[in-house]
Amino acid sequence: MIKIRRALLSVSDKEGLVELARELAGFEVELISTGGTARTLKEAGIKVVDVSQVTGFPEMLDGRVKTLHPKIHGGILARRDLESHLAQLTQAEIKPIDLVAVNLYPFRETVADRACTLERAIENIDIGGPCLIRAAAKNFAGVVIVIDPTDYGRVIKEMKASGGQVSRRTRWLLAKKAFIMTSNYDKAISENLPRWDEEEGC
Repeated sequence: MIKIRRALLSVSDKEGLVELARELAGFEVELISTGGTARTLKEAGIKVVDVSQVTGFPEMLDGRVKTLHPKIHGGILARRDLESHLAQLTQAEIKPIDLVAVNLYPFRETVADRACTLERAIENIDIGGPCLIRAAAKNFAGVVIVIDPTDYGRVIKEMKASGGQVSRRTRWLLAKKAFIMTSNYDKAISENLPRWDEEEGC
């Protein structure tokens, strides 16, 4: 079991977001968030720390660069069972992140529109999201990765039953689901981009 003390929320699909955040806040979990997710939470009256406050850098390049930073990925990828990793976090003033709730830009839905341009398709290829998901899933031994709003209730139910903790079994199942999703996301990109092969310059 691991106790959830700090969570990163960054979602395109806002379904269930506010409810999840409220439940986590009830366990005194520190919430970190990005862009539109942070705005949604603040409008709901939920205390949230902007990711730029954590990294020390503003979101850049029209949101293309937000979470790609050691203060974020170090907090996710550090192994909790290695003193050397924990010592490096302390030295770098990085706090661990115990739960990551992320879903991706709607690439498949975007390209389903036959009028979709290559530029629009490219802008709906998520970069930071898959990196966060893979990092959290890789380190499932110490991090909960939630990519599907239908799993929010499961995680909260388990936390309520165990004083804010999530079991290894649940973390493992959610990690496998996360890797399947990122694989399907990459497949959708590779299968759809060839439709613009005849455009000038491609």
